[in-house]
Amino acid sequence: MAGTVRLIEAAVRDIATGRGVTVVEPGNLYECELGDGVFVGPFCEVQRGVSIGARTRVQSHSFVCELVTIGADCFIGHGVMFVNDRFSGGGPARGDMSKWEATVIGDRVSIGSNATIMPVTICDDVVIGAGAVVTKSIDVPGSYAGNPARLLRRA
Repeated sequence: MAGTVRLIEAAVRDIATGRGVTVVEPGNLYECELGDGVFVGPFCEVQRGVSIGARTRVQSHSFVCELVTIGADCFIGHGVMFVNDRFSGGGPARGDMSKWEATVIGDRVSIGSNATIMPVTICDDVVIGAGAVVTKSIDVPGSYAGNPARLLRRA
């Protein structure tokens, strides 16, 4: 099989930033907004239209897809994956953005390493345990863990 490869380099491009932002290379951040004092570790992807609030830390190997908003003073652990396609039609949306859903993370939310966050809303002052899978919105401050994530204790 002979063919050509279209190579697209990872880059930090077309981003709006506040003061004191740190991005550790390599990374792929594009057409997103990072508030004052945001930290993004290496090997992260932050896609178009994402907004990350002031003083939030995104650790290495995390993926923040389109339609995600993260509040201020949050912690996103290593390898956290945000999802915007529930495969509601039985498979991937294949670029049909009308099938994608948004995720909104409140302020002072900590998400443990390797958690998966489906399209949901998470209120302020929540802790998500490492490896948790958040499939439903969270409107009660507290600590959550498991697959699917469930409330362990109120804040």
